Formats: sequence, structure tokens, C-alpha cells
Amino acid sequence: MIIVHGQFPILKDQKERAHKLMQEMAAASRLETGCVSYEFYAALTNPCKLLLFQEWESVEALQDHFETTHMEIFLTHLPEILAGEIVTRRYEVRHQASASGEDEAFKDESEEAKPESAATQPKIIH
Repeated sequence: MIIVHGQFPILKDQKERAHKLMQEMAAASRLETGCVSYEFYAALTNPCKLLLFQEWESVEALQDHFETTHMEIFLTHLPEILAGEIVTRRYEVRHQASASGEDEAFKDESEEAKPESAATQPKIIH
């Protein structure tokens, strides 16, 4: 799985336009093959900063996303609403099995010591 996080500084007088542009982008992107999630959020500490969080099944799905018509439209209008540079980070999340073949992402040796709800939570491996 590929996770992309982005930060978009928006011009104060362009917030409404930015919200519309980003809502359209998110709606179109969520319809793409391989898109797990795609959403923009407003930062609590700065209402003129919008955050993007997207998840893709594969690098290929993300690459296909970059080649869509809605991405081209988004990138054409984006400079008109920005108040600075965009910062993005991309992460790859991979499954790791132990030598015994057990799923390490869901194996937790100390389940008995945790409350029931915590014992069923997947273990995050970085």
C-alpha cells in the first residue's frame, strides 16, 4: 500500500475556491481503480493550510492517478490558489511475515496483558 500525505498553503481569499477544487479532485480520485482513500482536511492550527491524505493499493495505481484528466485539471488551477510551496511525503507499507509464516502485522505477544480492544488492534511495524 502507498500512502501520500500533502500540505497545501492556501491564499486566504481563495479558500472557498480551493475547497471546491479539492472536493472535485477527491471525488474523482476515489473512483479510480486502486484508490483506497483520498481526502483533504483543514489544519486545526491554520485554516489556510489544507492537508491531503491518500492511500493506494500499489505504486502502479498511484502512477495511473498522476495521468488522469482530473489530475491535469487540478494541477492547472492549483497555482492560482496557493500561498506557498506544497510539501508531500510518500510512504510504502509492506506486509512482513515472520519465519514461522505468521502475519507479523497482526501478531502481538502480549495480548493477555492488554485490554480486549487493544489485543485485537493490529501491530504497526515501521
